[in-house]
Amino acid sequence: MNAFPPPYTAADVVVGALRTHGCAVLAPSTLAALCDVDIAALERWRAGWDDLPPDAYLRDGGRYRRRRHGCFVQHGDTLVQVPHRAHWQSEDYNALHGGMHRWFEPLEPTLAFDPAWTRLVTGLGRVFAQVRDDGDWHVEAHQFRIDTTDGIGRPTPEGAHRDGVDFVAVLLVGRHGIKGGETRVFEADGPAGQRFTLTEPWAALLLDDHRMIHESTPIQPAAAAGHRDTLVLTYRAGAFQGED
Repeated sequence: MNAFPPPYTAADVVVGALRTHGCAVLAPSTLAALCDVDIAALERWRAGWDDLPPDAYLRDGGRYRRRRHGCFVQHGDTLVQVPHRAHWQSEDYNALHGGMHRWFEPLEPTLAFDPAWTRLVTGLGRVFAQVRDDGDWHVEAHQFRIDTTDGIGRPTPEGAHRDGVDFVAVLLVGRHGIKGGETRVFEADGPAGQRFTLTEPWAALLLDDHRMIHESTPIQPAAAAGHRDTLVLTYRAGAFQGED
């Protein structure tokens, strides 16, 4: 039983919720409508999460995270993939893994060049531009699988954090054989917060990273080994982190 169901935001007030509250939670149908994409098209990507390489940069010594990474620039409805580059964050935003260039394996071309991928990424970018439009979006895409190989998996080993970008979208791809993985969102400069668990594939959390701090609680196996798959998209105006 889900004690804290997602507080889904209606499609016609998503932009207003981001402006007012700094976050919005999308049901799969709302994500599909905002981005003009069929959920069936997104479902065809799910097998790709079964082929993610291990994350070799975990400083806590864990073996619970697998991932791929890709970078794009969005100008209007145009999305261009840039040459593969390292993921970098400052220690101000990631005390555990900040300050180092992490070279993850790239996204598979079948994902990065799928027309549905362009519609999804640019559709979310258009939503964010209605909240704050500072120019072209520099988008980083992260495929994550957190598993229970070690008995526990940590979706956010760095703890509650901001990402050092303008906006963040966290899409649940799927959950299998786990408990936990609760999403927690807090105001960076205020007392308000909320907690809930995303359980529907392609439900999404949208965040104004200037205003909100977020984390996901650890996962544990419900029976045999399990996992939690997500797609995280970050949007930053002007440059990728480390370029400016």
